[in-house]
Amino acid sequence: MGNFPWEVILAVLGVVVPIIAALYEFVVFGRKRLGYRVQMDTTATEEVHSEYAGALQELCRADGTPLADPSFVLLRIENNGAIHIDTSDYAVLDDDKVGIRVRFPGRRVAGMVVTELSDTFLRHSFGDGSGLSVRDGVIELPKVPMNRGAHYKVLAALERADETTPGAAPRGEFDPPEIIGGIKGGVGNGGVQETQSRTGTSWQAVTLICFLVLVILGQFGLTLGEDDTAAPLDCATGHLTLTGSTAFAPVLREASDAYAETCPDATFTLDARGSHGGLDELDRVGRESGSESPGMLAFSDGPATAEHARLRQRPIAFSLFTLVVSEEAGVERLSLDDVRRVFTGEVANWSDVGGHDVPVRLVGRLTNSGTRSTFERRVLDNESEPPLTSQDCRRLLEGRGGVVRCEVEGTAQVLDTVARVDGAVGYSAVGEAEEHDDELVLVQIDGQDASLEAADLGTYPFWETEYAYTYGEPAADSLAASFLRYLTNEVGQDIVRSHDHHPCAQLRNPLLCQPETGENAPAVR
Repeated sequence: MGNFPWEVILAVLGVVVPIIAALYEFVVFGRKRLGYRVQMDTTATEEVHSEYAGALQELCRADGTPLADPSFVLLRIENNGAIHIDTSDYAVLDDDKVGIRVRFPGRRVAGMVVTELSDTFLRHSFGDGSGLSVRDGVIELPKVPMNRGAHYKVLAALERADETTPGAAPRGEFDPPEIIGGIKGGVGNGGVQETQSRTGTSWQAVTLICFLVLVILGQFGLTLGEDDTAAPLDCATGHLTLTGSTAFAPVLREASDAYAETCPDATFTLDARGSHGGLDELDRVGRESGSESPGMLAFSDGPATAEHARLRQRPIAFSLFTLVVSEEAGVERLSLDDVRRVFTGEVANWSDVGGHDVPVRLVGRLTNSGTRSTFERRVLDNESEPPLTSQDCRRLLEGRGGVVRCEVEGTAQVLDTVARVDGAVGYSAVGEAEEHDDELVLVQIDGQDASLEAADLGTYPFWETEYAYTYGEPAADSLAASFLRYLTNEVGQDIVRSHDHHPCAQLRNPLLCQPETGENAPAVR
């Protein structure tokens, strides 16, 4: 009968069946889906007397009369569909501002607050005139635009409805909340699906798992006994020098060690000399060797200038940076304007920006630093840092005036200097700075921590794309090409994330990782 390609058939089935299951979920249950969870529904009545009950014994209405059989409900509203929900996606109710109503059979609402917003921009959906209200004992929630996975919570204080009211429940016994409204054409309770956790597993999931287990066992049986002596996937041999950014050096050190452990015929040298120095070295080595792949990669905080015309860039990660200041300065947050005043020498004492009476001492980087270029462009608005005035970061050079400003070689030297010099301030990649947060302070800018979410939303300014550079185009089977693929695969991305850098694919807006063009294009000088 010949060799029938059972391996191919099993592989195709293993791919096609989960895709069909996913499409079934996508089409039948909908791309846009609004869900809710009742995370708490409990009474506040006293079954056992406690001397610690305190204010719980005195729950009252606005007029001071006690609540009748009080209870509390915590309700979570969430977008558990596949895509964004807009205000126009909500079903039409009798009030065009209201997207959801929540009834509590047998109870009426005594008070309500919206809490735990997953995204700060959700706050704007609950302002005056938004549709948020309590009317006739029913909570009315506005039409809230929600990104995929976004949620907010509603905490309601309730009391038993008057026993003469139709549907009033016996003391301490209440039906669960009822949700009215939701998404047009939605499933579940009037367009809102309950998504509370369940301890069981659906028969569909069990069937799919059993099928995939059979596929895996079938493939294992077909391949059992085969000679499989090939080298690990995508292993290359040779020696590779990694140069450039000191901010990205910890990632390169761990990634190269992990690669060499998997592929023992590969060796690496790490030469972190700053972004500009690394680009210059790669360009020099490439020109002298005349090779398209001279056994070197350069990494840079931001893209290179046009003088490196033979270098080819690849975006690797989205890097966040932060200001760091000595604890003695007494500063935890600065406005962007204050940061610029400090680093241009206008502020000589931290007391001028809300800190302690301690002189400002600026710790900068050398001109070959990509982190410095990023700081000057994105934080100082293309202004240069002031001239060098000190060698030891403590005292002014003879004949120099103004604020003390020194320059050090790398990120580690910045962090060490800021930690030991009173009033010192500098800048660093976030990952390395957080390792020293017991001896220096990471400064908020305009009230924002250095976070991926804030940078993605445009509310945090100090970030840059980390690029890898080759001289020309390396051969596909070269160690340079293999290591670049390793950095962008699953293992490499885990290493990138572990040092508080972020793979470009992780961004809500991956275009932030692409180089800018035109007059505002950044360049490592």
